[in-house]
Amino acid sequence: MELLAPAGNFDKLVTAVHYGADAVYFSGKRYGLRAFAGNFSEQEIFQAMEYLHKNNKKGYITLNIVAKDNDFEGLDDYLKLLIDAKVDGIIVSDVGLIYYIRKNFPTINVHVSTQANVNNSQSAKFFADLGCTRIVLARELNLEDIKKLHKSLGDSIELEAFVHGAMCISYSGRCLLSNYLSGRDSNHGACVQACRWKYYIREENREDSLPIEEDERGTYILNSKDMCLIDHLKELEEAGISSLKIEGRMKSDYYVASVVNAYRRALDGFKDYEILHNELEKTSHRRYTTGFYFNDDKKEYLEDSMPVQSYVFIAKVVEDAKDGYVKVEMRNRFKKGDVLEILSPDDNFLKTIKIDKIIDSKDEEIDDAKRVQEIVKINCPYNLKSGDILRIEK
Repeated sequence: MELLAPAGNFDKLVTAVHYGADAVYFSGKRYGLRAFAGNFSEQEIFQAMEYLHKNNKKGYITLNIVAKDNDFEGLDDYLKLLIDAKVDGIIVSDVGLIYYIRKNFPTINVHVSTQANVNNSQSAKFFADLGCTRIVLARELNLEDIKKLHKSLGDSIELEAFVHGAMCISYSGRCLLSNYLSGRDSNHGACVQACRWKYYIREENREDSLPIEEDERGTYILNSKDMCLIDHLKELEEAGISSLKIEGRMKSDYYVASVVNAYRRALDGFKDYEILHNELEKTSHRRYTTGFYFNDDKKEYLEDSMPVQSYVFIAKVVEDAKDGYVKVEMRNRFKKGDVLEILSPDDNFLKTIKIDKIIDSKDEEIDDAKRVQEIVKINCPYNLKSGDILRIEK
């Protein structure tokens, strides 16, 4: 199965490739549902596709807004650009956009977004008949539904499914809450994630409101848990899934590295699942759920607290280690005597380094690295590679 990772910007794309993604999905400056991510300029789209293909990876561009008529203005030029950039596919949710693209740009591979709500084989056949090459299934389907759908389709179209990350509380991610509360259109990429806010209940005939106290941070009654299917990859494969999708174009480099690394190792036959579970606890997440896949009526989907993580992202390696030292870009404060753990796609994974020497950007030895994003040099007994990450337990 393909391991498909998110990329909110070029650095995260490189991180996803470094840690083992087979393909990456990202957005240009228009038509995507993550307007607040860094996203990619036209020039960066070309650079990204060149980088991906050089590394034998694929790149898919999101055009998954709910389109209005004025969104078609300039669309032809943008699609021609994507063809010139040799994108491997575009992810589209709006039926009008899909119809227009298939009619006028038939050489582009169209992946039907999860927001198109494909819940049944007839919908799937409709998109297959239009010439779409992949469907990102609705998150509300269970494994038995997927098996039946795949059986009815055969090999006429690929199936992709979300396996990890945040889930929207609205059906297949189609929400008006952001529009109503902030005026920012969630279906045009400007969602402010209003479901993550703290809420109160007010009785109709009272002026005062009643807070719902669940913990010291308040209650997040519209908040969903995060999806995690790392224990069930074989079952997904048997159900007919060909691409495993990780959510998170708004997440950090560290999140992308941690999650992609864990799922890559699981797919490659890594046997110690306790280590992989711990790995997914070390980056920012809400409590995990398997979502709707197993049709468990007793399962709780809502979350009542803020994200947690057990480790802190300290530094990112910017040059391969040499002569017992390595250059890193500092992300959080560290000092001499700290023991840092290595996150790497190779055998250095989970090894540790005790910091004995720190040399700053002025080539002066310091005891405490506290200037964010400064390039410093530290002692290193391992052959770390550019893109490896150092972290510390909270």
